[in-house]
Amino acid sequence: MSRPGAQPIPSAKPPVRRVERPWGSFRQYAHNQPCTVSLMTVQPGQRLSLQSHTGRAELWIVLDAGAVVQTGETERECQAGDEIWISANEKHRLACPGSRPVRVLEIAFGDWAQADITRYADDFHRPARGE
Repeated sequence: MSRPGAQPIPSAKPPVRRVERPWGSFRQYAHNQPCTVSLMTVQPGQRLSLQSHTGRAELWIVLDAGAVVQTGETERECQAGDEIWISANEKHRLACPGSRPVRVLEIAFGDWAQADITRYADDFHRPARGE
């Protein structure tokens, strides 16, 4: 779903820069490049659709332990601080099987559009394409 003039989609996870300061440190995930940043919260017992995007790749940074992430055919339980790179066109899903909500910071590289979703499975019976 790339539009003319859209930003290129990285094929691999961009480098993460860690910078030490007297007060501690910070991690820089994107430096002077266009991206869309979202904070996703998934409620207990809920999950996103199994989906992919043609126009963007995503870096997920897990903020709460207990998130379950599926990429391709692999599913894993994540800890706070885990980083997951999701390439364009890669099937992925986020779930919260536990009793507390989980949060994931999403940094999307490329052309972010809600219509750029292909759903392969969805608990809410939404259309296979788009919103």
